[in-house]
Amino acid sequence: MEKVRAHVIVEGRVQGVFFRAHTQEMAYLLSLKGWVKNRKDGRVEVLFEGEKAKVDEMIQWCHRGPSEAGVTNVRVVWEDYTGEFKDFSVEPHGHSSWNHS
Repeated sequence: MEKVRAHVIVEGRVQGVFFRAHTQEMAYLLSLKGWVKNRKDGRVEVLFEGEKAKVDEMIQWCHRGPSEAGVTNVRVVWEDYTGEFKDFSVEPHGHSSWNHS
C-alpha cells in the first residue's frame, strides 16, 4: 500500500464545533497518524500520514466535518511521507506550520 502525507487547511465554521476531537476520532478509525490544531486565524490545520486511500477518505470527511461545522474550503498540499508520527494528536492552539504559498 502506498503511504502518503497530506497537509490540510480547513476553513469556515470549524472552531468551537469539536472539529479537532472528531478529526482525531476519524483518524484513529482509519489508522492515520499526524496531528490537528486550531489556528489563530480561525481555521483548522491538519497533517495526515497513512495509506493513500485512507488519507483520501479523511480529506473527503474534512470537506464536511462534524455536523456542527460549516466548512467552506479545504486546501491540501501533498508532501513526502516521513513516518515520523506514532499516533494522531490534538495540538494546542498555535501558530501555523503551513509554509505553502
